[in-house]
Amino acid sequence: MSLNISLSGLNASSKELNTISNNIANVSTTGFKESRTEFSSVYSGGQSNGVEVVGISQNFEVNGQISGTGRALDMALSGSGFFVVEDGKGQTSYTRNGIFNMDSNGYIVSNSNAKLQGYSVDGDNNLQQGTVGPIKISTQSQAAKATTNAEFVANLDARSEVIDSVVTPFDPKDSATYTNSYTTPTYDSLGNPHTVTQYFVKSSDNQWDVYAVVDGDATLPMTKSNTLNFDESGKLTTGNTYTVSTPVSGADDLNIAMKLDGVTQFGNNFVVSTNNPDGYTSGDYVDMRVESDGSIYANYSNGQTQLQGQVVLANFAAPSELQQTNNTSWVQSFGSGVPIIGTAGTSQFGELTSSALEASNVDLTQSLVSMMTAQRNYQANTKAISTDSQLTQALFQAM
Repeated sequence: MSLNISLSGLNASSKELNTISNNIANVSTTGFKESRTEFSSVYSGGQSNGVEVVGISQNFEVNGQISGTGRALDMALSGSGFFVVEDGKGQTSYTRNGIFNMDSNGYIVSNSNAKLQGYSVDGDNNLQQGTVGPIKISTQSQAAKATTNAEFVANLDARSEVIDSVVTPFDPKDSATYTNSYTTPTYDSLGNPHTVTQYFVKSSDNQWDVYAVVDGDATLPMTKSNTLNFDESGKLTTGNTYTVSTPVSGADDLNIAMKLDGVTQFGNNFVVSTNNPDGYTSGDYVDMRVESDGSIYANYSNGQTQLQGQVVLANFAAPSELQQTNNTSWVQSFGSGVPIIGTAGTSQFGELTSSALEASNVDLTQSLVSMMTAQRNYQANTKAISTDSQLTQALFQAM
Protein backbone atom coordinates (compact mmCIF):
# COMPACT_ATOMS: atom_id res chain seq x y z
CA MET A 1 0.00 0.00 0.00
CA SER A 2 2.77 2.46 0.97
CA LEU A 3 4.42 1.81 -2.41
CA ASN A 4 1.24 2.84 -4.26
CA ILE A 5 0.92 5.96 -2.08
CA SER A 6 4.49 6.98 -2.86
CA LEU A 7 3.98 6.29 -6.56
CA SER A 8 0.93 8.57 -6.56
CA GLY A 9 3.08 11.23 -4.87
CA LEU A 10 5.76 10.82 -7.52
CA ASN A 11 3.19 11.18 -10.29
CA ALA A 12 1.62 14.27 -8.70
CA SER A 13 5.00 15.90 -8.05
CA SER A 14 6.06 15.17 -11.62
CA LYS A 15 2.96 16.93 -12.99
CA GLU A 16 3.56 19.86 -10.65
CA LEU A 17 7.15 20.13 -11.89
CA ASN A 18 5.86 20.12 -15.48
CA THR A 19 3.41 22.94 -14.66
CA ILE A 20 6.06 25.05 -12.92
CA SER A 21 8.56 24.39 -15.72
CA ASN A 22 5.98 25.60 -18.25
CA ASN A 23 5.44 28.76 -16.19
CA ILE A 24 9.16 29.46 -16.09
CA ALA A 25 9.55 28.74 -19.81
CA ASN A 26 6.81 31.30 -20.58
CA VAL A 27 7.99 34.04 -18.24
CA SER A 28 8.59 36.23 -21.33
CA THR A 29 5.49 35.17 -23.29
CA THR A 30 3.11 38.07 -23.93
CA GLY A 31 -0.27 37.62 -22.26
CA PHE A 32 0.69 34.32 -20.59
CA LYS A 33 -1.20 33.43 -17.40
CA GLU A 34 0.49 31.46 -14.63
CA SER A 35 -0.80 27.92 -14.01
CA ARG A 36 -1.09 26.03 -10.75
CA THR A 37 -1.43 22.29 -10.12
CA GLU A 38 -4.39 21.40 -7.87
CA PHE A 39 -4.12 18.30 -5.64
CA SER A 40 -6.61 16.16 -3.79
CA SER A 41 -6.21 13.35 -1.25
CA VAL A 42 -7.32 9.87 -2.29
CA TYR A 43 -9.10 7.56 0.19
CA SER A 44 -10.20 3.97 -0.19
CA GLY A 45 -12.42 2.34 2.40
CA GLY A 46 -11.67 5.13 4.86
CA GLN A 47 -7.92 4.66 4.50
CA SER A 48 -5.55 7.11 2.82
CA ASN A 49 -4.46 5.99 -0.61
CA GLY A 50 -2.18 8.79 -1.76
CA VAL A 51 -2.74 11.94 -3.83
CA GLU A 52 -4.00 12.80 -7.27
CA VAL A 53 -4.00 15.84 -9.54
CA VAL A 54 -7.57 17.09 -9.91
CA GLY A 55 -6.80 19.94 -12.28
CA ILE A 56 -4.52 22.72 -13.44
CA SER A 57 -5.91 26.20 -12.86
CA GLN A 58 -4.73 29.49 -14.31
CA ASN A 59 -4.43 32.82 -12.54
CA PHE A 60 -6.53 35.42 -14.36
CA GLU A 61 -6.76 37.64 -11.29
CA VAL A 62 -3.24 39.07 -11.58
CA ASN A 63 -2.28 41.22 -14.56
CA GLY A 64 1.14 41.20 -16.13
CA GLN A 65 3.22 44.34 -16.32
CA ILE A 66 2.29 46.80 -19.10
CA SER A 67 5.22 48.01 -21.18
CA GLY A 68 5.23 50.35 -24.17
CA THR A 69 6.34 49.15 -27.60
CA GLY A 70 5.65 52.05 -29.96
CA ARG A 71 3.70 49.83 -32.38
CA ALA A 72 0.17 51.08 -33.01
CA LEU A 73 -1.31 47.58 -33.28
CA ASP A 74 0.20 46.32 -30.04
CA MET A 75 -2.56 46.36 -27.41
CA ALA A 76 -2.47 45.57 -23.71
CA LEU A 77 -5.35 44.84 -21.34
CA SER A 78 -5.31 45.71 -17.66
CA GLY A 79 -8.22 44.26 -15.74
CA SER A 80 -10.80 41.78 -16.93
CA GLY A 81 -11.48 40.71 -20.48
CA PHE A 82 -10.03 38.95 -23.52
CA PHE A 83 -9.44 39.92 -27.12
CA VAL A 84 -11.71 37.97 -29.47
CA VAL A 85 -10.14 36.36 -32.55
CA GLU A 86 -11.46 33.99 -35.20
CA ASP A 87 -9.34 31.64 -37.30
CA GLY A 88 -9.85 30.61 -40.92
CA LYS A 89 -12.08 27.68 -39.86
CA GLY A 90 -14.49 29.93 -37.98
CA GLN A 91 -13.23 28.87 -34.54
CA THR A 92 -13.54 31.72 -32.03
CA SER A 93 -10.92 31.93 -29.32
CA TYR A 94 -10.00 34.40 -26.60
CA THR A 95 -6.57 35.74 -25.80
CA ARG A 96 -4.62 38.27 -23.74
CA ASN A 97 -1.80 38.33 -26.28
CA GLY A 98 -2.18 41.77 -27.89
CA ILE A 99 0.38 41.41 -30.69
CA PHE A 100 -1.56 42.19 -33.87
CA ASN A 101 -0.65 43.06 -37.45
CA MET A 102 -2.43 44.08 -40.63
CA ASP A 103 -2.47 41.52 -43.43
CA SER A 104 -2.37 42.22 -47.17
CA ASN A 105 -6.18 42.52 -47.28
CA GLY A 106 -6.33 45.09 -44.50
CA TYR A 107 -7.58 42.75 -41.77
CA ILE A 108 -6.07 43.00 -38.29
CA VAL A 109 -4.74 39.56 -37.41
CA SER A 110 -2.88 37.80 -34.59
CA ASN A 111 0.43 35.98 -34.96
CA SER A 112 -1.52 32.83 -35.78
CA ASN A 113 -3.38 34.73 -38.55
CA ALA A 114 -6.67 34.75 -36.63
CA LYS A 115 -8.73 37.86 -37.34
CA LEU A 116 -9.35 40.34 -34.52
CA GLN A 117 -13.08 40.82 -33.91
CA GLY A 118 -14.91 44.06 -33.27
CA TYR A 119 -17.56 46.49 -34.48
CA SER A 120 -17.21 47.55 -38.12
CA VAL A 121 -18.30 50.77 -39.85
CA ASP A 122 -20.76 51.42 -42.66
CA GLY A 123 -20.12 53.28 -45.90
CA ASP A 124 -20.26 56.62 -44.08
CA ASN A 125 -17.83 55.38 -41.39
CA ASN A 126 -20.54 55.22 -38.73
CA LEU A 127 -19.88 52.55 -36.10
CA GLN A 128 -22.19 49.52 -36.36
CA GLN A 129 -22.48 48.47 -32.73
CA GLY A 130 -24.15 45.15 -32.10
CA THR A 131 -22.67 43.38 -35.11
CA VAL A 132 -19.35 41.71 -34.30
CA GLY A 133 -17.03 40.71 -37.12
CA PRO A 134 -13.43 41.01 -38.34
CA ILE A 135 -11.97 44.52 -38.28
CA LYS A 136 -10.70 45.69 -41.67
CA ILE A 137 -8.66 48.83 -42.30
CA SER A 138 -9.19 50.69 -45.56
CA THR A 139 -5.89 51.88 -47.01
CA GLN A 140 -7.53 53.64 -49.96
CA SER A 141 -7.01 57.35 -50.43
CA GLN A 142 -9.57 59.55 -48.71
CA ALA A 143 -11.81 61.52 -51.08
CA ALA A 144 -12.01 65.28 -50.80
CA LYS A 145 -14.90 66.92 -48.94
CA ALA A 146 -16.19 70.33 -49.94
CA THR A 147 -16.45 73.01 -47.28
CA THR A 148 -20.09 73.67 -46.42
CA ASN A 149 -19.80 75.24 -42.95
CA ALA A 150 -17.30 77.55 -41.30
CA GLU A 151 -17.49 78.51 -37.64
CA PHE A 152 -15.95 81.90 -36.96
CA VAL A 153 -15.61 83.46 -33.50
CA ALA A 154 -13.88 86.78 -32.90
CA ASN A 155 -14.08 90.02 -30.96
CA LEU A 156 -14.60 93.23 -32.92
CA ASP A 157 -13.06 96.19 -31.14
CA ALA A 158 -15.86 98.52 -29.96
CA ARG A 159 -13.33 101.36 -29.80
CA SER A 160 -12.79 101.34 -33.58
CA GLU A 161 -13.70 104.42 -35.59
CA VAL A 162 -16.81 104.43 -37.76
CA ILE A 163 -16.08 104.31 -41.51
CA ASP A 164 -18.52 106.18 -43.78
CA SER A 165 -18.99 103.89 -46.79
CA VAL A 166 -20.41 106.75 -48.85
CA VAL A 167 -17.30 108.85 -48.40
CA THR A 168 -14.93 105.84 -48.30
CA PRO A 169 -16.40 102.97 -50.41
CA PHE A 170 -15.16 99.49 -49.55
CA ASP A 171 -12.10 98.33 -51.48
CA PRO A 172 -10.28 95.16 -50.32
CA LYS A 173 -7.03 96.61 -51.68
CA ASP A 174 -7.33 99.70 -49.49
CA SER A 175 -6.99 99.00 -45.76
CA ALA A 176 -8.44 102.45 -44.99
CA THR A 177 -11.86 101.27 -46.23
CA TYR A 178 -12.29 98.45 -43.70
CA THR A 179 -11.63 97.96 -40.01
CA ASN A 180 -10.42 94.34 -39.84
CA SER A 181 -10.09 91.27 -42.08
CA TYR A 182 -9.49 87.55 -41.68
CA THR A 183 -9.04 84.70 -44.17
CA THR A 184 -10.58 81.23 -43.88
CA PRO A 185 -9.16 78.31 -45.95
CA THR A 186 -11.81 76.23 -47.76
CA TYR A 187 -12.04 73.42 -50.33
CA ASP A 188 -14.28 72.64 -53.28
CA SER A 189 -15.72 69.21 -54.18
CA LEU A 190 -12.49 68.23 -55.98
CA GLY A 191 -10.32 69.16 -53.02
CA ASN A 192 -8.93 72.31 -54.62
CA PRO A 193 -8.11 74.98 -52.04
CA HIS A 194 -9.88 78.34 -51.91
CA THR A 195 -9.91 81.26 -49.53
CA VAL A 196 -12.81 83.24 -48.10
CA THR A 197 -11.66 86.57 -46.71
CA GLN A 198 -14.08 88.44 -44.48
CA TYR A 199 -13.72 92.20 -44.25
CA PHE A 200 -15.38 93.89 -41.27
CA VAL A 201 -16.37 97.54 -41.61
CA LYS A 202 -17.70 99.43 -38.60
CA SER A 203 -20.57 101.36 -40.21
CA SER A 204 -22.07 102.85 -37.02
CA ASP A 205 -22.13 102.31 -33.28
CA ASN A 206 -22.92 98.63 -32.57
CA GLN A 207 -23.17 97.84 -36.30
CA TRP A 208 -20.66 96.25 -38.65
CA ASP A 209 -20.90 95.46 -42.35
CA VAL A 210 -19.28 92.25 -43.61
CA TYR A 211 -17.87 91.79 -47.11
CA ALA A 212 -16.82 88.27 -48.19
CA VAL A 213 -14.30 87.86 -51.01
CA VAL A 214 -13.44 84.43 -52.48
CA ASP A 215 -9.88 83.89 -53.74
CA GLY A 216 -9.28 87.64 -53.68
CA ASP A 217 -11.60 88.12 -56.63
CA ALA A 218 -13.64 91.24 -55.86
CA THR A 219 -15.74 93.11 -58.38
CA LEU A 220 -16.20 96.73 -57.35
CA PRO A 221 -18.36 98.21 -56.15
CA MET A 222 -19.14 95.30 -53.84
CA THR A 223 -22.42 94.60 -52.11
CA LYS A 224 -22.06 93.77 -48.44
CA SER A 225 -22.59 90.11 -47.60
CA ASN A 226 -23.90 90.53 -44.06
CA THR A 227 -24.61 93.04 -41.31
CA LEU A 228 -23.79 92.44 -37.66
CA ASN A 229 -25.81 94.21 -34.97
CA PHE A 230 -24.81 94.21 -31.29
CA ASP A 231 -26.63 95.29 -28.15
CA GLU A 232 -25.23 97.65 -25.53
CA SER A 233 -23.51 94.73 -23.73
CA GLY A 234 -21.55 93.73 -26.84
CA LYS A 235 -23.56 90.61 -27.67
CA LEU A 236 -24.55 89.78 -31.25
CA THR A 237 -28.28 90.21 -31.89
CA THR A 238 -28.62 89.77 -35.68
CA GLY A 239 -26.45 88.62 -38.56
CA ASN A 240 -25.11 85.48 -36.91
CA THR A 241 -25.22 83.44 -40.17
CA TYR A 242 -24.83 84.19 -43.86
CA THR A 243 -23.92 82.19 -46.97
CA VAL A 244 -20.98 82.63 -49.31
CA SER A 245 -21.80 81.28 -52.79
CA THR A 246 -19.62 81.31 -55.89
CA PRO A 247 -19.17 79.14 -58.99
CA VAL A 248 -16.00 77.06 -59.29
CA SER A 249 -14.54 75.84 -62.56
CA GLY A 250 -14.83 72.05 -62.94
CA ALA A 251 -16.30 71.49 -59.48
CA ASP A 252 -19.57 72.02 -57.64
CA ASP A 253 -20.38 75.61 -56.71
CA LEU A 254 -19.12 76.70 -53.31
CA ASN A 255 -21.95 77.23 -50.83
CA ILE A 256 -20.52 77.92 -47.40
CA ALA A 257 -22.59 78.79 -44.35
CA MET A 258 -20.53 81.26 -42.30
CA LYS A 259 -21.56 80.87 -38.67
CA LEU A 260 -20.72 83.89 -36.51
CA ASP A 261 -22.82 83.10 -33.40
CA GLY A 262 -19.94 83.69 -31.00
CA VAL A 263 -18.76 87.04 -32.41
CA THR A 264 -18.69 89.83 -29.80
CA GLN A 265 -18.08 93.58 -29.71
CA PHE A 266 -16.10 94.52 -26.62
CA GLY A 267 -13.62 97.28 -25.93
CA ASN A 268 -10.65 94.99 -26.66
CA ASN A 269 -8.42 94.30 -29.62
CA PHE A 270 -9.61 92.38 -32.67
CA VAL A 271 -8.89 88.74 -31.78
CA VAL A 272 -9.99 85.59 -33.63
CA SER A 273 -10.49 82.66 -31.23
CA THR A 274 -12.14 80.17 -33.64
CA ASN A 275 -11.72 79.78 -37.38
CA ASN A 276 -12.98 76.28 -38.02
CA PRO A 277 -14.16 75.37 -41.53
CA ASP A 278 -15.10 71.82 -42.44
CA GLY A 279 -13.99 70.19 -45.66
CA TYR A 280 -10.57 68.97 -46.73
CA THR A 281 -8.53 67.98 -49.74
CA SER A 282 -7.94 64.33 -50.66
CA GLY A 283 -5.36 62.41 -48.65
CA ASP A 284 -3.31 59.21 -48.81
CA TYR A 285 -3.39 56.58 -46.05
CA VAL A 286 -0.43 57.05 -43.68
CA ASP A 287 -0.93 54.87 -40.60
CA MET A 288 -3.44 54.13 -37.84
CA ARG A 289 -3.97 54.66 -34.16
CA VAL A 290 -5.96 52.86 -31.46
CA GLU A 291 -7.80 54.82 -28.76
CA SER A 292 -8.26 53.69 -25.15
CA ASP A 293 -11.83 52.53 -25.89
CA GLY A 294 -10.59 50.29 -28.72
CA SER A 295 -11.63 52.64 -31.53
CA ILE A 296 -9.30 52.33 -34.51
CA TYR A 297 -8.66 55.35 -36.73
CA ALA A 298 -6.85 55.63 -40.03
CA ASN A 299 -4.62 58.71 -40.41
CA TYR A 300 -4.30 60.45 -43.79
CA SER A 301 -1.75 62.81 -45.32
CA ASN A 302 -4.31 65.64 -45.34
CA GLY A 303 -4.38 65.66 -41.55
CA GLN A 304 -7.76 63.94 -41.35
CA THR A 305 -8.65 60.77 -39.46
CA GLN A 306 -11.39 58.26 -40.17
CA LEU A 307 -12.95 55.66 -37.89
CA GLN A 308 -12.35 52.10 -39.10
CA GLY A 309 -13.90 50.04 -36.30
CA GLN A 310 -13.78 49.29 -32.59
CA VAL A 311 -12.16 46.36 -30.80
CA VAL A 312 -14.55 44.32 -28.64
CA LEU A 313 -13.65 42.36 -25.52
CA ALA A 314 -15.16 39.22 -24.05
CA ASN A 315 -15.57 38.23 -20.42
CA PHE A 316 -16.92 35.12 -18.73
CA ALA A 317 -18.70 34.27 -15.52
CA ALA A 318 -16.01 31.65 -14.82
CA PRO A 319 -12.90 32.42 -16.89
CA SER A 320 -10.93 29.76 -15.01
CA GLU A 321 -13.16 27.16 -16.69
CA LEU A 322 -12.10 28.18 -20.20
CA GLN A 323 -10.49 25.43 -22.22
CA GLN A 324 -6.89 26.24 -23.06
CA THR A 325 -5.78 25.67 -26.66
CA ASN A 326 -2.25 27.05 -26.32
CA ASN A 327 -0.30 29.10 -23.82
CA THR A 328 -2.18 32.35 -24.56
CA SER A 329 -5.50 31.29 -26.13
CA TRP A 330 -8.68 29.76 -24.74
CA VAL A 331 -12.03 28.64 -26.08
CA GLN A 332 -15.45 28.66 -24.46
CA SER A 333 -16.48 25.65 -22.42
CA PHE A 334 -19.67 24.57 -20.68
CA GLY A 335 -18.20 25.56 -17.32
CA SER A 336 -17.05 29.02 -18.43
CA GLY A 337 -20.49 30.11 -19.60
CA VAL A 338 -21.25 32.16 -22.69
CA PRO A 339 -19.08 35.19 -23.47
CA ILE A 340 -20.24 38.67 -22.47
CA ILE A 341 -19.26 41.12 -25.21
CA GLY A 342 -18.40 44.78 -24.58
CA THR A 343 -15.76 47.44 -25.06
CA ALA A 344 -12.74 48.48 -23.02
CA GLY A 345 -13.34 50.68 -20.01
CA THR A 346 -17.05 49.90 -19.72
CA SER A 347 -18.97 47.74 -17.26
CA GLN A 348 -16.89 44.71 -16.25
CA PHE A 349 -14.15 45.19 -18.84
CA GLY A 350 -10.63 46.40 -18.18
CA GLU A 351 -8.67 49.23 -19.73
CA LEU A 352 -6.99 49.01 -23.14
CA THR A 353 -3.59 50.58 -23.76
CA SER A 354 -2.36 50.93 -27.32
CA SER A 355 1.30 50.70 -28.38
CA ALA A 356 1.91 48.47 -25.36
CA LEU A 357 1.84 44.79 -24.37
CA GLU A 358 0.93 42.88 -21.23
CA ALA A 359 3.78 40.71 -20.01
CA SER A 360 3.41 37.27 -18.42
CA ASN A 361 2.10 37.37 -14.84
CA VAL A 362 4.57 34.65 -13.75
CA ASP A 363 6.58 35.56 -10.64
CA LEU A 364 9.93 34.03 -11.54
CA THR A 365 11.31 34.07 -8.00
CA GLN A 366 8.24 32.40 -6.55
CA SER A 367 8.23 29.85 -9.37
CA LEU A 368 11.82 28.87 -8.62
CA VAL A 369 10.97 28.45 -4.94
CA SER A 370 7.94 26.35 -5.89
CA MET A 371 10.10 24.23 -8.15
CA MET A 372 12.54 23.49 -5.31
CA THR A 373 9.61 22.56 -3.07
CA ALA A 374 8.16 20.24 -5.72
CA GLN A 375 11.61 18.71 -6.24
CA ARG A 376 11.91 18.01 -2.51
CA ASN A 377 8.47 16.41 -2.56
CA TYR A 378 9.57 14.24 -5.47
CA GLN A 379 12.74 13.25 -3.65
CA ALA A 380 10.80 12.50 -0.44
CA ASN A 381 8.49 10.14 -2.33
CA THR A 382 11.51 8.53 -3.97
CA LYS A 383 13.00 8.03 -0.51
CA ALA A 384 9.74 6.50 0.72
CA ILE A 385 9.78 4.02 -2.16
CA SER A 386 13.41 3.17 -1.41
CA THR A 387 12.60 2.64 2.28
CA ASP A 388 9.58 0.48 1.40
CA SER A 389 11.82 -1.61 -0.87
CA GLN A 390 14.38 -2.07 1.91
CA LEU A 391 11.69 -3.07 4.41
CA THR A 392 10.26 -5.59 1.97
CA GLN A 393 13.70 -7.04 1.29
CA ALA A 394 14.42 -7.34 5.03
CA LEU A 395 11.06 -9.10 5.52
CA PHE A 396 11.91 -11.65 2.82
CA GLN A 397 15.30 -12.29 4.37
CA ALA A 398 13.72 -12.90 7.80
CA MET A 399 11.39 -15.53 6.44
